[in-house]
Amino acid sequence: MADATDDRLRLLIERIERLEEEKKGIADDIRDVYAEAKAVGYDPKIMRQVVRLRKMAPDDRTEMETILDVYKNALGLE
Repeated sequence: MADATDDRLRLLIERIERLEEEKKGIADDIRDVYAEAKAVGYDPKIMRQVVRLRKMAPDDRTEMETILDVYKNALGLE
């Protein structure tokens, strides 16, 4: 029984390690895309913000933008 448990644990750890490697590879690919975008004149910082906004639910995005406008107005930024 202990051997089966040990094997299962080892397999789970190895699976996590493989996934971590894949995650690193994907992160490298994303970084390359941002570098390519920068090379042709796009602003990667703004692109990251756009990606983050597109991930948000429309209601959450609207709420965030409304609160941001309130804060900007309070600080005289608009």
